[in-house]
Formats: sequence, structure tokens, C-alpha cells
Amino acid sequence: MDLWVEKSEFIQGLYLTQGVVEKRNTLPILANVLIESTGNEIVLTATDLEVGIRRTCKGKISRSGTVTLNARKLYEIVRELPADDLILRSGEGGWVEVIGGKSRYRMVSMDPKEFPSIPASTPVAKKAGVAMTLSAGVLAEMIEKTLFAVSSDETRLSLGGVFIESIEKNQIRMVATDGHRLAFVERQIAGIELRPGVILPRKGLVEAKRLLEGSEGDVTFSIAGNLARVERSGVELFMRLIEGEFPDYRQVIPKESKRRVRVDREPLFGALHRVAILSSERSRGVKLRLQPGTLEVVTTNPDIGEAMEEIEVDYTGDEFSIGFNARYLLDVLGIAGVTGTVEIGLTDEVSPGIVRIDDDEGYSYVVMPMRL
Repeated sequence: MDLWVEKSEFIQGLYLTQGVVEKRNTLPILANVLIESTGNEIVLTATDLEVGIRRTCKGKISRSGTVTLNARKLYEIVRELPADDLILRSGEGGWVEVIGGKSRYRMVSMDPKEFPSIPASTPVAKKAGVAMTLSAGVLAEMIEKTLFAVSSDETRLSLGGVFIESIEKNQIRMVATDGHRLAFVERQIAGIELRPGVILPRKGLVEAKRLLEGSEGDVTFSIAGNLARVERSGVELFMRLIEGEFPDYRQVIPKESKRRVRVDREPLFGALHRVAILSSERSRGVKLRLQPGTLEVVTTNPDIGEAMEEIEVDYTGDEFSIGFNARYLLDVLGIAGVTGTVEIGLTDEVSPGIVRIDDDEGYSYVVMPMRL
């Protein structure tokens, strides 16, 4: 292999591989990026067997070939090189030269035959799958507004990802829950029918979000067999679906709320953040005390002290108190942004509350209360 490539082009591809390559090193080859060069294209591929990514780069190829190099070290090398152009040249004994300006590195290539086979881009129709074309910004937003609520408990596999399904013609819903809170977002997307739904893995969506950073225009999102794919110009991300049945999330969504509170996001976020400083490290519990026109955010920690902050709210109901994990409320307010208002629907001390964002009718967040 002997090729020339622009640094800016090459490093973008290497950046996308960093979250995919295997960190635990169960198979040494999974720490490497596969570099294939044919014609005038250079294809970078990385996988951990569950999530994978391909990135095509343009370059000049004097001699075709295939090598595998340590993805992290190659990225660090290329990032630090002062030259705008790079040369990769393979030699005898599995050695590969990486040359940029007056800098020269020699890296060892593992045998490309050891690199796992990557699923081909089989047309969706041949696998009875579905495909949709949607704005990169819309897909990134849907991921961002649900991903944070995914369970981190590795023993609850079906909660380790985001559930996606079509609920009406041309309407898609994404849902995530960890058993303590639930986030769901709906968007209108033409020409899609996804029933039953499937569970997309957390890591795959983290990498999809990275892929969509700063992207404009449309992307293709498809599901066929046990794989989901996100494709945009020159890049293909695939992820293996989580097997199992997602819980019936509709049962925990409040149909209606006895009490409704409308509050500006910024003062609520600030009050929760400040009061939670004295909350228990384990539970992060805070109590919300409501009375007409006023909300008190309170916490008591027997080992340290107590804190209280009062903010103005739009509320005309009776006096009422309920406890929540402050982090769960801060998470959704952080996703919503600091400007504007939210509506919090409450019924009693043991029923879940529901948070709705004023400028997004398609998004809701359900959170279970705490006994404090």
C-alpha cells in the first residue's frame, strides 16, 4: 500500500473511529482501524462487533493494499503532525510508514485477515426492512432528548437502549427509561412504518450523535434484520439491535394531572442545582413545596445541613409537597435549554410527575417521586 491523503480528510475519519474501537482489548485486532485503499478511495473501518463505522476518504493511491493500525495511536499521531498532507506506505514485515512533512513514524500492522468481517450494505428491501430519510438535526435531537434516560444497569438488557417505533402513519416515537424516569419524543417523518418497534443500543446512539455533530441536510436511517444503520455522505454507522422486549411504557405515563405548575426553566434549574449541593450524595433528594404563586426547593441532610430556595411560579392550587431526585430534574432541564418555560404535572406524593417543554409538544418526560 502506498497512498497520499489530506490530513483534514483523514483525521475526520479517524475521529469517528475513536468511540467505536474496543477499549477492553478482549481481541487485540478490535483496537485497530482497518485501512483499505483501492482506485482513488481510502476506506477506514472500525468495530467492536456490536457497533461499527465506515468512512470513505479521497486520496491518491499509488499502490493498493490493506493494513490495520492501532486506531488511538494513529489518531494521536495524525492530529499532532504539522503537515497538511500525509503519506502511508506499507513495507515488509507488516511495518507501515506514516509520513507528514519531516516527521516519520513506523507502526506495526496486524494481519488484516484477522479483522472481523463487516456487514455489507444490503438493500433494505431484500431483508424486509424499513428505511427513512430525515434531517440530520431531527435525528440528533431525538437521540439527545432520550439517550440520557437509558439505564446503565447492565443486567437489564432491554433498558440498555432507546426503543423506536411508529405510532401513527408518518410519526415516529423514541423512548428511553431506566425504571426511575422515562423520556419520549415524537416527530413527523414521512414514509415510515416500524411495527413492532426495536431497541437501539446506547453505544450505537452515542456514536450516531457524534456522527451527526454539525451535520446539515438529510441522512438515511434504516433497520433490516438485526442491524440498524445511519448513513450520510461518505460515512456509514451500523449497530446491532438489542434483543428482548421493551416494557410497556404507556402504563407509567400519567393520563392527566391534578396539579399543574408552569415555571421558567432558568430559575428552576439554578435553584435545583444550588440546593442539591447539600443533598445526600446517594439519593440527591430534594423536596418541592408548592403554594399559590410560589415553589420552595428544599433539602435536608442530617450529616451536613439544609438548604432552601424560593422561586415564583404559575400555580393556583392547594399547598402540596413532593420529593424528587434533583439530578433527574436537572437532566431534563439541561436538555430543554435555559430559556422558556416548562409545565410540571403532579397528582399526589406517590404518582409520577410529568414534565412538558413549552416549545416542544412532541416531547414529554416522566419522573418517579421519592419519599423524603
